[in-house]
Amino acid sequence: MHLGKSVRLERIFNRNTGRTIIVPLDHGVSVGPIFGILDLRETVNKVTEGGANAVLMHKGVPRRSHRGHGKDIGLIIHLSASTNLSPYPNAKVLVGDVEDAIKLGADAVSVHINLGDETEKDMLMALGKITTSADNWGMPVLAMVYARGPNVKNEYALEVVNHGARLAEELGADVVKVPYTGDVESFRKVVEGCAIPVVIAGGPKMENPEDVIRMAHGSVQAGGAGLSLGRNIFQAEDPSKLVSSLHGIVHEDWSVEQAMDSLK
Repeated sequence: MHLGKSVRLERIFNRNTGRTIIVPLDHGVSVGPIFGILDLRETVNKVTEGGANAVLMHKGVPRRSHRGHGKDIGLIIHLSASTNLSPYPNAKVLVGDVEDAIKLGADAVSVHINLGDETEKDMLMALGKITTSADNWGMPVLAMVYARGPNVKNEYALEVVNHGARLAEELGADVVKVPYTGDVESFRKVVEGCAIPVVIAGGPKMENPEDVIRMAHGSVQAGGAGLSLGRNIFQAEDPSKLVSSLHGIVHEDWSVEQAMDSLK
């Protein structure tokens, strides 16, 4: 592996555990300035203090979220976009490149793929283009792979998630983000079928933090490499405290009970 890529991966992964907590803050493009990302600098402060390893955002907002003080945190620049106002919200297009991320001092880039969409071929082409460019620069690539199309009956089904994780590896990604399949046994098969780190997506906002903690615990028990949770963290009642509890799960092998006690 390119030395630069190894160094950057160590900035977004805990060196000792080989796991990570990523907090995506890219929702402003798809749904607008929702609660939790109105003041990005404040949100970054909260999740950093809680122990997150990296934040993920579009190229235009690091200038309003960079703090210049406090604990450091990794930066991932997201290169894909669509909006929920579009008649084709699952059709992601590239809105940046690896060079944009380098100029911002980023530690990785991310690309979003929706398998099964009518524009799947364009998204696959985009991922291949970015992994080639990123490898030339020693820049890690996080592939977010979901199955969202007219023929997809269950995007959480084992065979579907398994396919997405393996696809990311085969097209040159260094880390893949997929939905959690719902239980340890099935998610273990996803991890076993993919030789790059697998992190789970948070999905829709959950009302009960225990559901978030149990999902995180299950994914780690299955051999997953951590979490990439957006709304379930930045819209939490106390994002810093929730991240701290998730840090215990991901990096200290806490039980669900230990993590829940820490929220009290």
